[in-house]
Amino acid sequence: QVQFVESGGGLVQPGGSLTLSCVVSGTTFRTLEMGWYRQPPGQQREWVAAITTGGTATYADSVKGRFTISRDNAGNTLYLQMSSLQPQDTAVYYCTGDPVYYRVLQETSRYWGQGTQVTVSS
Repeated sequence: QVQFVESGGGLVQPGGSLTLSCVVSGTTFRTLEMGWYRQPPGQQREWVAAITTGGTATYADSVKGRFTISRDNAGNTLYLQMSSLQPQDTAVYYCTGDPVYYRVLQETSRYWGQGTQVTVSS
């Protein structure tokens, strides 16, 4: 059974930082292209960042320079380091993975986590 389990969400003040983790089990993590999406309240889910099996990262313009996606293949874990957080970053954050990279970018990945809430507020 494949499982994607996110953690690390919470309440943070504007300008603060947070690191999300996504532990993957039941499949070969190193063969998966991975990504993060988020769904702000009352809005559609949107792509945040993606990372290839080789470690090449890409970002949405809204988070470029503030967020860093990374992966630990030995630990089967995907990370999202978030800094300079703003209220507009408030959302449920989801990790996702698929053997095919374009599926991660097009939100058609095979695997999804259950999400973790990030709230940026003073």
